[in-house]
Amino acid sequence: MGQLCTTDGLTEEQTEIIRAVRSFVEKKILPVATELEHADEYPQEIVDGLKELGVFGLMIPEEYGGLGESLLTYALCVEEIARGWMSVSGVINTHFILAYMLMRHGTDEQKQRYLPRMATGEVRGSFSMSEPGLGSDVSAIRTRAARGDDGWYTIDGQKMWLTNGGTSNLIAVLCKTDEGADSVYKNMTTMLVEKEVGFGETAPGLTIPGKIDKMGYKGVDTTEAVFEGHRVSPDQVLGGTPGKGFYQMMDGVEVGRVNVAARACGIALRAFELAIAYAQQRETFGKRIADHQAILFRLAEMATKVEAAHAMMVRAARLKDTGARNDVGAGMAKMLAAEYCNEVVQDSFRIHGGYGYSKEYEIERLYREAAFMLIGEGTSDIQKMIIGRALLKDYKLKV
Repeated sequence: MGQLCTTDGLTEEQTEIIRAVRSFVEKKILPVATELEHADEYPQEIVDGLKELGVFGLMIPEEYGGLGESLLTYALCVEEIARGWMSVSGVINTHFILAYMLMRHGTDEQKQRYLPRMATGEVRGSFSMSEPGLGSDVSAIRTRAARGDDGWYTIDGQKMWLTNGGTSNLIAVLCKTDEGADSVYKNMTTMLVEKEVGFGETAPGLTIPGKIDKMGYKGVDTTEAVFEGHRVSPDQVLGGTPGKGFYQMMDGVEVGRVNVAARACGIALRAFELAIAYAQQRETFGKRIADHQAILFRLAEMATKVEAAHAMMVRAARLKDTGARNDVGAGMAKMLAAEYCNEVVQDSFRIHGGYGYSKEYEIERLYREAAFMLIGEGTSDIQKMIIGRALLKDYKLKV
């Protein structure tokens, strides 16, 4: 490993965890990633290996059987995993977001019920906000959970873009509940929905139709979820109190954005590694292409972008670990890392020349994976809106 993406101030335990994940990536992920990705095959052996490493319980407190590590440790592990194959980091991301939401907002009973089994990977989590036609406009969701006279909720609606929708057996679903509040944001509730693993009718009134075919982000299953009269007990309201779903989801999305930033850093680092290796092997006009000033300058710019994105991601993770609100920091890190990731991958693609267009070379896969970073957990334009509004508030003119 070179000097890029090193992190100062880590404990010995953090260093050991990251070293173990890096070794796993080198031995178990990189040799098979491109083959599995092209086949769109779920990486079951890799997932089982990550379970054994304890990655599924990395941030879950020790009292619930996890390792009790920080968001920073988790993000650095995600960076390593995404360097090997971005789809694998997606397998654990939504699982982790749900675990985080339970840790922060769940009742004691909900924590005891789910967190120990999430730490082992027995319970696999996903979460769902988006719906067909809505994108990032969360306030416009139509999926509704109507409360009956017996106190139970009946969910009707359609959700979109569930990562791990088929392989998960617990989903956090954002629904409208119309609890009488004067704000649309206070009329949303997060429901904890249990289901069977697989596709088709996975619970009474809940259908997971099948995998959505995608340009990239292969292997991991991305699905819809169709609710038609699915009943949920009041005990399955996250935190026990309805009307807090939007704020719970936004808290989870903040850590999700740090995760996406880490994924983008991992992809960018791998693209740089491939480019600098190829540039020292390929020869034109009697010398290595790395010795041509145009390629040398491009490599220097790529490395600088990789390093800058990593630094922003680390800063955002550390800020979130303090418990502070991190919408701006997470948004900045996600936006910068995603944009730089795409630029670095494109430069690596160009350095590879015609071979970069061949499926035999890894950069072809990275080229398709990088595009997802621009839209995952909120597009770059959404991040700019969040950042800009916060800055206007922070720097408001005093008249």
